[in-house]
Amino acid sequence: MERTPGAEAATVPPFRLTRTLAIAGAVLVIASLWFAVGLLGLTPSWSGWVPVVIAVLLAAATSWRASRQGRTYWRYASVGIVLIGLGGASNAYDYYSGTQQGQHISGFTAAVYVSGLAVFLMGLLRIPGARRSRIEWIRFGLDIATVIVTVLTFTWHLAFPRWESWLGGGFADSATVIIVLSAGIICVFAFVKVAFTGTGPIDRRALHLLALTGAVGAGGGAFAPLLADRPYLNTAHVLLPACCLCLSLAADRQIRATRVGRPLPRPPMQRLSLMPYAAVLATGGLLLSTAVENSADLIAIAIGSVTVTLLVATRQLVALRDNARLLDDLDARQRELAHQAGHDALTGLANRTVLTRDITAALADDPADVFVALIDLDDFKAINDDLGHAVGDELLTAVAATIRSRLGPGGVAARLGGDEYALLLRGDAAGTLTAIASRLRRPVRAGGHELVVEASIGLAPARDGDTADELLRRADVAMYEAKGQGKGRQVTYATAMDQRTAEQSRLAADLRIALDTDQLTLLYQPIVTMPGGELYGVEALIRWRHPERGPIGPAVFIPAAERTGLIVPLGAWILEEACGQAMRWRAELGAGAPSTVTVNVSARQLREAGFADEVAAVLCRTGLPPEVLTVEVTETAVFDGGTALTELRAIAALGVKIALDDFGTGHSSLGLLRTCPADVLKVDKSFVDDVTDDGPQAVVVAALIGICQGLGLRAVAEGVETAGQAVELQRLGYRYAQGYYYGRPMPAHEVAGYRPAAVERELAA
Repeated sequence: MERTPGAEAATVPPFRLTRTLAIAGAVLVIASLWFAVGLLGLTPSWSGWVPVVIAVLLAAATSWRASRQGRTYWRYASVGIVLIGLGGASNAYDYYSGTQQGQHISGFTAAVYVSGLAVFLMGLLRIPGARRSRIEWIRFGLDIATVIVTVLTFTWHLAFPRWESWLGGGFADSATVIIVLSAGIICVFAFVKVAFTGTGPIDRRALHLLALTGAVGAGGGAFAPLLADRPYLNTAHVLLPACCLCLSLAADRQIRATRVGRPLPRPPMQRLSLMPYAAVLATGGLLLSTAVENSADLIAIAIGSVTVTLLVATRQLVALRDNARLLDDLDARQRELAHQAGHDALTGLANRTVLTRDITAALADDPADVFVALIDLDDFKAINDDLGHAVGDELLTAVAATIRSRLGPGGVAARLGGDEYALLLRGDAAGTLTAIASRLRRPVRAGGHELVVEASIGLAPARDGDTADELLRRADVAMYEAKGQGKGRQVTYATAMDQRTAEQSRLAADLRIALDTDQLTLLYQPIVTMPGGELYGVEALIRWRHPERGPIGPAVFIPAAERTGLIVPLGAWILEEACGQAMRWRAELGAGAPSTVTVNVSARQLREAGFADEVAAVLCRTGLPPEVLTVEVTETAVFDGGTALTELRAIAALGVKIALDDFGTGHSSLGLLRTCPADVLKVDKSFVDDVTDDGPQAVVVAALIGICQGLGLRAVAEGVETAGQAVELQRLGYRYAQGYYYGRPMPAHEVAGYRPAAVERELAA
């Protein structure tokens, strides 16, 4: 699925208070109350160590759950907190056995504590970091140094005066210092990891919480000497539950982040850190509070020093914030440009580059679950030409929204250009496409119009070793197969389609050569008057004799010409040749020349704006009177209106006759006879075949002649092959016919010798 750049937190499931976290929080509250009782002067019992044990077990369990999702560090965290818990148990033994008092611990206890901290540090060292520039390292080092100096200053002021007597007992009494320093190292190192880790296995927010864990341990341990007058208290009573809660929160955050299912993007390096300024402010406050106890002169100097420091820091902070704002604006612009480079400006969908990248990634993940589909809107050009590009753009945007809303998990939608969309699908691809096609068939409102969209869809399942380009090619082949089968079809790629596509490509290439090398010829089939069979007109029919393959029928090469767009120059050649031949007949035969020459025009030609002008130019070049030419179109070519119907009306305005071919086999809308400027209605052969039977076909033939007579149209029966059919058609009222019974397609020079004598004798008999 497409990913929108954003904050890392936006991709992680929201925080939810689990039972484990609730218990850990309750344990910390109980431990804090227990510790407060001790501060009031009451002597608590050994039960103060119970919350420590519970907190350690909860933190260890949560960390181990995080490690089960493939995050190795959390195993170290789980083992480390268990070791620290064992150190707490040893600490309790030291106190209650009488070997140590208060904050003093044995060397063994110190060793257990330090080993736990060492395990934590080993885990942090295993987290991969991102590469940073030298300047970034220097800047971050200065920030960390500022913080460390501040912490040491406060430690000196609060605790060091009391440590001198407290540390006089040797290594055992110095163990707490070692632990505090170790916790401080963990804290600083975690902060370094927070700033410099890349998109590695540890979530950045989880690292923040880990840093907080170290800060709590180090900061709390530094105050241990302050409890020297209360030997029955130990900072571990409250510090360990607090550290365990922070660790549990960090592990829980990692578990939620892992559920996203992919590595989280690394946020950009922070340009402005408030940490050094907070350290300066805290140190200044400490200086003022210390100076109050001394002379007025020292107070004035301290106030002046702190004020100057704050003013300089404020000035720098304002400048840095302004720079950060400018850089953020620049980053936002760069992200916008990057998004525009990878997405379609109109629909907001991905472009081919992004789609190819995502398909490649999906194939590397699991090819068996990858499907690529191509969706092409049927007759979109007619909508664009008839209603305008603004309406077309609104329709494209609405279709994009429909596709995007139906995509399943892991799906990506792209617009490849025009009215063609490409989809990367996972899982139930066929079901997703069915849902998209079903929704597209509902009326879509665009530019004040209610439009119904049909789409041809090709689907290509992936196989091992496939590439993105190969999948897109197969989907394209399947989509054109769907178009060849009719509108609104969905076809899944099969290997045999490549053979047909390759054959059509070869045919199209050869056809281009044929147009330039006189391999194409026109034959003319007579259109006769009934009952005598006298020649009324002819229909021009294209034939191709390939120099190597021999005769190739129109049913074979016309679909290839349609698919490749070669039908446009081919149709132009037919029109020019037929009109020129008609003029030669008029010059040679005079009154005996065919009264009309019919030329078939494809839907693709009619959708070319300016086709009527091309017809006018041909008539002008050849000198053929417009009324001699009949343009024959199928009803499906003009059923949807648009540019085709506009061009047809312009052709009729020239004086050219319009014939509707194969009437009754397509949409069969009688309203078409009212909107289309038709002069001739050609009844399809499928009806004529059974006209001699008392069946529904004969009823249709009879009904159509009645309609033509009522509307003033010339009816021509196609495919007449027997005398019986001719007699029945004549009885029903037909006066024009075409078919093998009257004559097969013939070369132009044979038209002059056409005679109906054989027909007359057979009819007389």
